[in-house]
Amino acid sequence: MRDVTAAAAETVALALGEFEPLPESEQDVTDLVLRLRGHVSALSAELPLESGPMRAAWQLASEAIPAGYVPSRVYLRQLALATQELIEVRSRSTAAVARAAPAQKPAGLRRLRPPSRNTVRVLVFGLAVIMLIIAGSIPRR
Repeated sequence: MRDVTAAAAETVALALGEFEPLPESEQDVTDLVLRLRGHVSALSAELPLESGPMRAAWQLASEAIPAGYVPSRVYLRQLALATQELIEVRSRSTAAVARAAPAQKPAGLRRLRPPSRNTVRVLVFGLAVIMLIIAGSIPRR
């Protein structure tokens, strides 16, 4: 499954990228806004709603896309900036959780050691003996 943060960062890069052109048509703006709204929704599932960035992003995402070339692009940029802020908040919160909880191995799962060289030799020798016995037991014509 793809990481929500990585997907959101790619969409934000499309909207805010220094070398990315402005969306040409209204449909391009609408598509990017809908993707950003989806990312805001996905990122908000893991963040507290009381936080300032979350509240601002939800409020901005719930507004209608303004009509006109410049207002729609300004709205797209504001929504992308709000989404970028949510990505940063989520990254900080996941980093804090990772520092707070040490990684634990699941109970019952152990890492198996590779077999020793002598174990492999015995297995190969045993397989060779079994093959000789089978080859010797085949009737000849």
